[in-house]
Amino acid sequence: MLKKAAQKAEAAGVKVEFKQQDARELPFREEFDLAIMICEGAFPLMETSGMNFAILKGAYNALKKDGKFIFNSLKGVYPRFHSVKDFLNKETSGATVAENNFDLMTFRDYSVFETTDDSGNAMTLHCNERYYVPSEISWLLKSLGFQQPDIFGATLGAFSREDKLSTDDYEMLVIAEK
Repeated sequence: MLKKAAQKAEAAGVKVEFKQQDARELPFREEFDLAIMICEGAFPLMETSGMNFAILKGAYNALKKDGKFIFNSLKGVYPRFHSVKDFLNKETSGATVAENNFDLMTFRDYSVFETTDDSGNAMTLHCNERYYVPSEISWLLKSLGFQQPDIFGATLGAFSREDKLSTDDYEMLVIAEK
C-alpha cells in the first residue's frame, strides 16, 4: 500500500514522506498539530482492547498541545439495531461475508470474508473488529488527557460534522483536542 501511495504522490507531484510503523508503538512525541486515522486505519482492528487503547495513546503522544485527533470507529449501537452481516454483504464490493458472529458481551465482530486480491487470487480474510459506543470513546480519550470529544454519525467513506449520531450509522466520526 505504501508503494502505491508513493506512486500516486509522485504522479500528483506531491512530496510525501511515508513511514511504516506499528500503530501501537508510535515513536512520535508532540510533533504534530493534527493526527488523522480514517477507515479504521488500525483502531479498532486489534485483537484486544488494550492494543486499541495503545493506538489512541500513541496519537495523543504524537500531538502538540491543542493538537486535534480526527478518526472514525465502528459504532457499537449499530449491531443492536441492525444485522451486521446483511450490512457487510451490501457494502463490501467484491467480497462476500462467509461467516459473521457479533458478540454482545465483548462488542467484537468475528467474520470471514471471501474475496480476490489485485491479481485475481482467491483470499479468505478472518476479521476480529471491536465496536465502541460513544460514551466509551469519550471515556477512553478523556482518560488520556483529551478534552471532551465531538462525536458525529458517519457513513462509509463520507464523514461530516453535519451528520448527527443515530442508530442507523455504522460508524462514528470522532474529533478530539489535546
